[in-house]
Amino acid sequence: MKVQFEKKVVSGAVLIAIVFMFNLPVQAMHISEGFLPPAWALAWGLICLPFLTAGFFTIQRNITADPKNLVLLALSGAFVFVMSALKIPSVTGSCSHPTGVGLGAVLFGPLAMSIISLIVLLFQALLLAHGGLTTLGANLFSMGIIGPIVAYLVYRLTRLMGTTPGLAIFIAAFLGDILTYVTTAVQLGMAHPDQGNIGLSIVKFLGLFALTQIPLAIVEGLVSVVVFNVITSHDDRLLRERQVIS
Repeated sequence: MKVQFEKKVVSGAVLIAIVFMFNLPVQAMHISEGFLPPAWALAWGLICLPFLTAGFFTIQRNITADPKNLVLLALSGAFVFVMSALKIPSVTGSCSHPTGVGLGAVLFGPLAMSIISLIVLLFQALLLAHGGLTTLGANLFSMGIIGPIVAYLVYRLTRLMGTTPGLAIFIAAFLGDILTYVTTAVQLGMAHPDQGNIGLSIVKFLGLFALTQIPLAIVEGLVSVVVFNVITSHDDRLLRERQVIS
């Protein structure tokens, strides 16, 4: 029964990814190619390197500890790809979309999501023209590092406060999404100050993002709860072993 479920999860994830890959129109996503000055692009890439190194070893330890973790990792990756492919135009040089990183951060910790997010962002940049290679570091830092860290910490904190797993997942995914775009607004504001005023530029980007990102973050939280409940109802052993649920 569990083996069949695992096969269905992987098959479903691959099918969903393929459907979105061939049916979504190609538009700018994340921070677009060439939108950041070279110095900023390089700086964000260098900042991501320690997190990627730690994330690689985190994933390696998880798979070594239990090969079944690979199924959940694949599901987490497919979830990030599909959710981040649902985009709404927001401001020049970027757009709003769910991130999908909160669920994986809760399941495997924030460091593992840096690797998963890198794979997703590379795939989208190279094959779908979403985002870009020069802005890969900035996009990875906001979506694959800050978002997962916030989601993970919020989930752990709310669980310590006695919140149910479902509500904790919703809050974690919601805030992980919002803080991803707060980070993006800061990145854009620092690179493109409004008449030399970085603070004013950041506030303007935040205001424009908020129009679309808040409702999208709510949707991401709800969908994350649904997927989490499906995983829990079919096989909660791995979640209990990882102390995701008690």
